[in-house]
Amino acid sequence: MLFAGGAVVTMDPAVGDLPSGDVLVDGERIAAVGADLRDHPLARGAEIVDTAGKIVSPGFVDTHRHAWEAQLRRSIPDVTDLGAYVEHTLARIAPVYREHDMYVGTRRAALSALDAGITTMLDFSHNSRSAGHSDAAIQALADTGIRGVHASMAPHFGDWDGQWPRDVGRLHAAHRSGLVTVRLAALATEDIAGPLIAYGPQLAAVARDLGVGVSIDAVFGASSSAAILDWARDGLLGPHVTLIHATGLTAEAWRAIGDTGATISLAPTSDAQIGLGNAVPAVDEALAAGVRPGLGIDVEVALASDMFTQMRALHTIQRMRAVNGAYGSGAVPNRITTRDVLDFATLQGARTIGLDAVTGSLTPGKQADLLVVDAGEVNTMPLNDAVGTLVLGADPRNVETVLVAGVVRKSGGRLVGVDVAELREQVLASRDAILAAAAAS
Repeated sequence: MLFAGGAVVTMDPAVGDLPSGDVLVDGERIAAVGADLRDHPLARGAEIVDTAGKIVSPGFVDTHRHAWEAQLRRSIPDVTDLGAYVEHTLARIAPVYREHDMYVGTRRAALSALDAGITTMLDFSHNSRSAGHSDAAIQALADTGIRGVHASMAPHFGDWDGQWPRDVGRLHAAHRSGLVTVRLAALATEDIAGPLIAYGPQLAAVARDLGVGVSIDAVFGASSSAAILDWARDGLLGPHVTLIHATGLTAEAWRAIGDTGATISLAPTSDAQIGLGNAVPAVDEALAAGVRPGLGIDVEVALASDMFTQMRALHTIQRMRAVNGAYGSGAVPNRITTRDVLDFATLQGARTIGLDAVTGSLTPGKQADLLVVDAGEVNTMPLNDAVGTLVLGADPRNVETVLVAGVVRKSGGRLVGVDVAELREQVLASRDAILAAAAAS
């Protein structure tokens, strides 16, 4: 396929951007990016996709979403704090989930991600009540065609089979390569649900022996700061470890993060709206420590589902914070840019979860995970700055085409091969069964 004549945003400094250019896809990979590739040997006989008036960009990378919750999307839109979310969703709802509900929720979340231009999604699957629950979640990722990372963690509350973390080895052995891969998931401290799911030497050893990455949620404040220093001292941090949220951490903890090369997943709307830690997305702290973070959606029960919202929220909050901090002092505010947040949503997101050699930029040789965004609609026209349009103008309705590993997953503004009416029926039936079971328990 030759995507020809559009504005090309590669997010690869070595390749650069093109106000008008071509992207050539050969099978599952990006073959070339250039001003005019019609004479390229691989372009002979290629399907030509006219992208004039459109933007071709890398797919977005969601570094943290609890996909199984998707049937309860926006069920607690005005949740007051983390405790209220935990009580509503993890203590009351999660224990009644069947394997089928895991499949339906995860599939709906992944399809929603693809529809909004997210080509890679880390599913922090913290309702692994049985091996079957985990298998259902992974099957849902596979069936949608998204590049999925299943991060497996035991449930916080309720009855379960006790198979975790042992079962992570089975999952990893079955998914060492391909579009779905496996990580270990954990919490930062024992505060929420006890010691079993808190990261430390035992879980670090599991991840090390399997050779998988670790995603650590609920990294907030003083207790997490102390834990980070302990992990750094014990050699448990490194580029394979992702810390999620990272709000309200101490300066010493940030130095340890920067020194060890641990990665950071920010959840801009979650931090600010639910009020996690100090409620301020820690982008300034991450950048000061030498870490360029990735972005994540977190919980759809209370938050927006798309990456455009995350980019805009972070861009706005950081710039407000920068100007407020410099106000009246005569200092020049240190503002991030639209390119920064697009970088966080693409290449840095891929790096955060260990996939930057595979995806995150339109780099020849990488997998063809890309978007075509219509820049001629009412909300995007006229196209003056491609990066600015992606970050500040576009939304999911403008995502015209989505490719994952060269396979078209959205075309003409619609998901390919998805019966939306049937999906709606499955989601509603699953939601109603979950709510009935929760009410009866």
